[in-house]
Amino acid sequence: MDRWNKAIDDICWQQRPSAVLGERDMKANPYLWFPDGKLNTCYNAVDRHALTSPNIIALYWHSAVTKTKKAVTYQQLLTEVKDVAGVLADHGVRKGDTVVIYMPMILEAVYTMLACARIGAVHSVVFGGFAPKELAKRIDDCKPKVVVIASCGVEPKRVIPYKPLMDEALSLCQHKVPIRIVFQRPGFPLAQLHEQSGDRNFETEIERIQNAGKALQQCATVDSADTLYLLYTSGTTGMPKGVVRSNGGHAVALRWSMDYIFGLKKGDTIFTASDIGWVVGHTYIVYGPLLAGLSSVLYEGKPIGTPDASAFWRVCADYNVKAIFTAPTAIRAIRREDPEGKMAQKQDLNKLRALFLAGERSDPATINWCQKLLGKNKQVIDCWWLTETGQPVTSTCLGDNAELYPIKPGSAGHPVPGANVCVLKDDGTLVTTPNTFGNLAIKLPLVPAAFTTLWNNDKGYQDSYFKRFPGYFDTGDAGTIDEEGYVHVMSRTDDLINVAGHRLSTGSIEEILLSNQSVVETCCVPIPDNLKGHVPLALVVTSGNVPATLTKDLVAAVRKDLGAIACLEKVLVVARLPKTRSGKVLRRCIRDMCAGNPVNVPATVEDASVLTEIETALRKEGLIPEQPKAKL
Repeated sequence: MDRWNKAIDDICWQQRPSAVLGERDMKANPYLWFPDGKLNTCYNAVDRHALTSPNIIALYWHSAVTKTKKAVTYQQLLTEVKDVAGVLADHGVRKGDTVVIYMPMILEAVYTMLACARIGAVHSVVFGGFAPKELAKRIDDCKPKVVVIASCGVEPKRVIPYKPLMDEALSLCQHKVPIRIVFQRPGFPLAQLHEQSGDRNFETEIERIQNAGKALQQCATVDSADTLYLLYTSGTTGMPKGVVRSNGGHAVALRWSMDYIFGLKKGDTIFTASDIGWVVGHTYIVYGPLLAGLSSVLYEGKPIGTPDASAFWRVCADYNVKAIFTAPTAIRAIRREDPEGKMAQKQDLNKLRALFLAGERSDPATINWCQKLLGKNKQVIDCWWLTETGQPVTSTCLGDNAELYPIKPGSAGHPVPGANVCVLKDDGTLVTTPNTFGNLAIKLPLVPAAFTTLWNNDKGYQDSYFKRFPGYFDTGDAGTIDEEGYVHVMSRTDDLINVAGHRLSTGSIEEILLSNQSVVETCCVPIPDNLKGHVPLALVVTSGNVPATLTKDLVAAVRKDLGAIACLEKVLVVARLPKTRSGKVLRRCIRDMCAGNPVNVPATVEDASVLTEIETALRKEGLIPEQPKAKL
């Protein structure tokens, strides 16, 4: 607790917490971090830096898709946030109200997030381009007073009009939103506005507030336990789960993590190649870097195709990036396009110290490729966390006061301070033997940034995360902890393959497949087998010319490394894998196809046509039942 007592002092409080950890009336998770503290997250992320370091760059906006760049200092950021907060307040947004933000990776989205924090309102960012039906579910659940929209999102090969999608969503909602503020993106067709229905032009509203002198100068004081933001994840019942993030624990943990985990100081630059619609974007594009007075790159583009596989490396070089944070999927896409890393070698990456990876498991082949590419003087670090935890729970930490463990490819590192990661058997018994496979859980209390509940769903909070293993948070992941304390996250628990009573992790099989230089991406799923219950099926994406014996080689490699029980039924070479827009492979969809079950395509799917391609390939190989229930 001494660590957190010191970390408290890195945050400006209106009322300093009387204790690090307190209790609350919630049986599932009775712990509350920094009780009775009072603060404002916007003040800590913007105002205090504008007062002390006004000319430091807060945000570099780099839009590869529109070929636009802009640098915003902390002083300029403060002005922009005050104006947007003034607009929201003028439309009746008050402390505790909710605001839905439906925008791409543009500065105005960040201004709006911070403006909500300034007011003490709760923001909920919904990934731009979400389907109307799913968007409507989120609006009905959080009941926003205002929605803030961009006229469109820009992709490498298309422009997605957002306003019609929002209009359709609102027509499906029971909750009526009185005001919709629309930012018209310069250089693109304008969204059609209907003022009589509540539509307002973002820039016109800003100008009106400026002329009236209504910019919001003061930050609201909120309790440590008050909600900062609401971020939805997919629910098993079809209804999204609203993850609630509190102000106090979030601010302390994120400010601490920039120093302890990332080893970054005020004035350093971080490039988090994610989206503000995801927790990684919230955490390490916006709040974490700004709480620490860093410079953060807000990137609108792709790892490849905007214009090529050098995109991320060029951003690092252009802005003297010290740490980059992205998903293994993005790195694999770059590797597929540039297997020898020639494009990266053309960029000046001398300032870059570390590449952090999260989102899916980072296999050793990917880690080793990155390490070889970047050189021995740079760290390639896999870390593990979830939307619910709000911060890494395992990582190799680079801070001056951190205990630096050697990186072990295939592991997500050691638990960070405050995270008591355990392996549990299915009956909840604690596993004490190293390298024993089981359910990964976190013994309470959770890390300070972790969610405090689900929005208007305390029962779902208890049932989904704490009921199975009382006293622990069930992460839904499976893996091992080795004799040196390294955590190995191998798969989601619902991705385990049960072969004749033996449980195999998909991660173990995928790791072997990716060790073959011809394989750049893969996913492994169970398919029904009359004798053994299930057997593994692997889908692989290859690079360039591959040997004719590739599939036989892969089957033999899995058998050699995992034993005869891991009888890989078939290896299917495909052009691409179906993914969410955050880069997670849609294993469940493929698994359901092979089982002949209905396929529930998530709203976060990046390109639904890939699922059709996969279904065609599976059907051609006779891997889908003759009369499938699957409907795409």
